[in-house]
Amino acid sequence: MDVLAKPALQAIFFDFDGVVIDSTLTKTQAFYSLFAGFDDEIVDQVVAYHQQHGGISRVDKIDYAHRNIIGKQLETAEVEQWATRYSELVFEKVIGVEWIPGAKEFLEAKPDGVPCFVISGTPEGELKMILARREISYHFSEILGSPVRKPNHIRDILSGYQLSAERCVFIGDALTDYNAAHETGLHFIGIQGEVPFPEGTVVLKDCCHLHETITSMFS
Repeated sequence: MDVLAKPALQAIFFDFDGVVIDSTLTKTQAFYSLFAGFDDEIVDQVVAYHQQHGGISRVDKIDYAHRNIIGKQLETAEVEQWATRYSELVFEKVIGVEWIPGAKEFLEAKPDGVPCFVISGTPEGELKMILARREISYHFSEILGSPVRKPNHIRDILSGYQLSAERCVFIGDALTDYNAAHETGLHFIGIQGEVPFPEGTVVLKDCCHLHETITSMFS
């Protein structure tokens, strides 16, 4: 075998918000609304943290905002109450947002025999309901969300499906996604969002050229 030969693609991992559907702005606006009772400076810091840490659980973001920006430690039940309010702000809106350009077309023509997985920071139950309401669950072999961290989900899938990390690719729009791919040994393709990726990262404007980009990585 040619040592320079590219590996064959085994599986594709997707983040969801900002990669499959165009929901990033909707979720940012929800953080503005959720913390609207605080001073503008605090709200701006909370939103900035949210934007810089795309892909992590809203529970973690809300907890961080109160502890490190507002300066008030919340009890676990209080954090969950805030997270529930956030969910109420975004759920119906996310169901109705547009696809990221090219994402629908890619999923409808994805490579035969190559499973696709969603690995998101959205609470798993809510995530599954969103995909069901949008009638797109059938595109994915697994739909996984928080509170389990993305690297743990990836490792479980690699093991459960007997996949080789070097033969899989993660499509994401946040440094959380990049780091999860790097930590678990997956290839990575960035969909350009609000946070720049490290130099040398393969980055696309949207999913319109995703097929050609993945093909160039794998034989």
